[in-house]
Amino acid sequence: MHEKETPVLQKVMIDFIAFCIFKLYFKIMKIKLQVIIAFFVAMTTYSQQKFSTDSIVRSVTIESKLSGNTLEFSPIAPPLNQIAGAPKAFYTYFWEFGDGHYSTDSLPKHTYRNIGEYNVKLWATNNYDTGKPPTTRPKKVTVMSEENDYNDTSSMYEDFTLKRNREPIPNEEIVVVMSYKNPKDFVANGKIYLFYNEQKYKDNNFNIKDTRMYHNEQIIEDEESFVYANDLDDNQMLMATSNGGMVTYNSQELDTINKTNLPLTLEDSKVYYKNWNILEFNDIQPNEERNVFLTMETPQEMLKDTSAIISIRGVYVPDRNYDNHQVKDMEMEIVTSHDPNKMASNGTFMNYRLVRFKRLKYKIRFQNNGEGPARTIRLETDLPDMFDKSTLKVEDMYPKCEICPKQKVAYSCLDTIFTDSQVIFTFKNIYLPGSEQKGVMDKDSTKGFVKYSIKFGKDFHKKNTKSQTAIVFDKNDPIMTNYSTTRFIPGISIGAKVGYNYYPELEASTSYFIGATISPYKSYRWYWQVEWLNSFNSYTSKVTIFEEFTGGARGFKQLQRRTTSNSYESINWEVPVLVRYNINNYIGVGAGIQANINISEKQNESILIEDFEGDRADFLIDSRMQVNETTESFTNFKAGLLFEITGGFARIGPSVGARYVLNSENERNYWQLYAIWKF
Repeated sequence: MHEKETPVLQKVMIDFIAFCIFKLYFKIMKIKLQVIIAFFVAMTTYSQQKFSTDSIVRSVTIESKLSGNTLEFSPIAPPLNQIAGAPKAFYTYFWEFGDGHYSTDSLPKHTYRNIGEYNVKLWATNNYDTGKPPTTRPKKVTVMSEENDYNDTSSMYEDFTLKRNREPIPNEEIVVVMSYKNPKDFVANGKIYLFYNEQKYKDNNFNIKDTRMYHNEQIIEDEESFVYANDLDDNQMLMATSNGGMVTYNSQELDTINKTNLPLTLEDSKVYYKNWNILEFNDIQPNEERNVFLTMETPQEMLKDTSAIISIRGVYVPDRNYDNHQVKDMEMEIVTSHDPNKMASNGTFMNYRLVRFKRLKYKIRFQNNGEGPARTIRLETDLPDMFDKSTLKVEDMYPKCEICPKQKVAYSCLDTIFTDSQVIFTFKNIYLPGSEQKGVMDKDSTKGFVKYSIKFGKDFHKKNTKSQTAIVFDKNDPIMTNYSTTRFIPGISIGAKVGYNYYPELEASTSYFIGATISPYKSYRWYWQVEWLNSFNSYTSKVTIFEEFTGGARGFKQLQRRTTSNSYESINWEVPVLVRYNINNYIGVGAGIQANINISEKQNESILIEDFEGDRADFLIDSRMQVNETTESFTNFKAGLLFEITGGFARIGPSVGARYVLNSENERNYWQLYAIWKF
């Protein structure tokens, strides 16, 4: 009976164990399933939150009020996200009315000349704000009467200007306005050339998205127009006009040059810029003013250096029959956020070989964001040691004023004082209105700048610099700008090298080499260096003597002596790669690795065979020479470590050095004594 119950009991136990395992497995899978579900729920929630956060796009709505052919516009803008520690955030506006006119007022009022439908555009810029500028949908407005008189008053102080609505930020749009006026006393037909994307930058900084023209201008694709040139109109030479108190956005920052050799100007511009547009206009009346609007995209790959100055250039030819023209360069600073207080430099990528006698340009711009005017503005600017203070020159400024004399004066002036590490610019006795000041409608009137240039000192090193400015309005706390950096491109220095290799373990060794080196030009401290050396080597191995008694006839002893000597000749290439460090102007050290291979190797083996006979085997009875020669190519590859020291002109020019090379073959360790001249 028990024998029959045992299998049943075993089966019950097995079923019970299987049930427990299944239940445990189900619990584990249930827990896993709950974890997986929770994970996906969390990820979905996070993604939705992230998407929700990232997808929020702020926008500005255009409101308008029509009265006959006059419209009053107002923006409905979202709240600003204040940058911590910055002045109070605010908006600036750029309106394009769809008829060739524009305004930078926050609440503009515009009268249209003709009845019709117009497309009004608005670009709002968020200053001291952490987000992107809000977008604005264009608004169509319809003018159905002409009850208000249209007054087309002259507004241009110059014959040709370039303006922009804000500083460029990667992956954002800016609007550029080209304004031109006919300075002639007759109806004229002319051209405008717009150059952009400087050659010195690898990637493009701008793409032209849209060009809006309102006077039948035409974009010309024919490049042959670059070689067009006529005689000069000596009676109608274009003369530059003074800015005076003009406060139009950035008007003070533009350089106007009147020239007469148009082909030369165009060729020089083509060398400096990658891209250009040519625009032709016709039938412009005397003193008539026109505007052309361009929307320019800043691609993602544009230059990211926020202390760099980039530019576009306009060339204005008021009459195609003559060669007289104006050149206008508009400089812009790349920014990461729209901050009116900024420091920038054109020393982003400098060639160290060419900057010795050039002037480096800096620009400090600022804005009074107070509720009242500023009477004194002090700019405390870092001045790196590499510059010569005595060469500093103030190129331009706003507010416009005289340079202060040594004695105290009551009129407006700009004072310049040097300390050990700073230059301090102080605007004295000025009036710069505040952006929050009652009655101030034009935010651009609250902005100012100082542009200065400076030369390098006599003995300056190739190293990057950083400068920052503390801006103090009257007795308020200082506002710190960004760091403006200067950088040098590596440049290439080619060196010629000759020397002698000494192998302590080899007999009768002779080895000398010639070669070339490549490294960055005149590096300050650390730098890399790659070399190619062609060595000519010869040496002999130790002489070996082998003697053997062979017995002999007539009862005399007989001895054979074999004297073997080997000589080697080779040509080998060495390719060292080093990291070097200049201790000062005259001493440098380095370490690295190198590869060494014999390009050709010839071995001569000489065997002298001598037979002796006699009681003491001292009588030479025969002598003969056996010579073997072998030649091989690309053999005997070796790797090694090297250490060296040089003395002389460490960065450029002649120097001598000693190097020790540890080869993978111990007997081939050697010293290298050399002379080098870097160019």
